[in-house]
Amino acid sequence: MSYFIKWKPKPLNFISKLPKNIALRMWNKLDKLKENPFRYLKHFESEEIYKFRIGDYRALISIDFEKKILIIEILDKRGRVYKKK
Repeated sequence: MSYFIKWKPKPLNFISKLPKNIALRMWNKLDKLKENPFRYLKHFESEEIYKFRIGDYRALISIDFEKKILIIEILDKRGRVYKKK
């Protein structure tokens, strides 16, 4: 039941600019999503978007259930991430 993670360009660019220790922590947390994503994801508003908490950062993720793909749509600080969507 393993899922695959697909990145949009903006969140991938964002994580590449972070300090290495924070970026590594994010990669590790996001890697945990592959095995059991619904243990960590919470539904976000009425859309087909889920939110994932990583300390002071949030990831907004859409899911392709048929292909088992988690798509990282937005990744940013908690205060800014919800304004982007």
